[in-house]
Amino acid sequence: MGLLDFLKKFFKKNKKIGLGLYGSPNSGKTTLANTISRDWMGKELGSASNVPHETRKVLKEEKVKIKQDGKELDFDIIDTPGISTKIDYHNFLEYGLDEEEAKERAKEATKGIIEAIKWMEDVTGVLLVIDSTTDPLTQTNLTIIGHLEARNIPFIIVANKIDMENANADRIASVFPQHKIVSISALNGENIEELYTTMFKKFN
Repeated sequence: MGLLDFLKKFFKKNKKIGLGLYGSPNSGKTTLANTISRDWMGKELGSASNVPHETRKVLKEEKVKIKQDGKELDFDIIDTPGISTKIDYHNFLEYGLDEEEAKERAKEATKGIIEAIKWMEDVTGVLLVIDSTTDPLTQTNLTIIGHLEARNIPFIIVANKIDMENANADRIASVFPQHKIVSISALNGENIEELYTTMFKKFN
């Protein structure tokens, strides 16, 4: 093995993993980030909410270590704001915000989306979180996957909220059969161990 090949392998092996959590608003990204952080760091990363775009700034937890079968996976969790193709302040009025608050929320959400997209330049792996109670064939999901494929960023599709009565993870699998999909409930931790195992295989 030549020196150049050795250096490439060395830096690939020791490259820090920036794990980005992407998806539509309310898909459960922050809940999942909190579960991972709580499992391995003993603390939560951010606050989850039923109101769309609760996360409007990138949240980051550094030096998270997942251990499994004597191995370690070291990474930074990067919880990004939910990505939407359209933001209308009227949508926030349904959640009890007044007009001024709703307009401010919409403005912050727009900035958050721009920030999330910019972070794609820095992440080295992604968990694409999809709400399994909704139709997965959306412009948002297709756009995110397109960006990840164009940048050759490895990713896992996380079919979240399988604890819900109307969940249908099989529908996600049928829409994206060429991609690895793990079905979980980030809220109660169901199947979270399978996700960790898949992360080891995909990102190590």
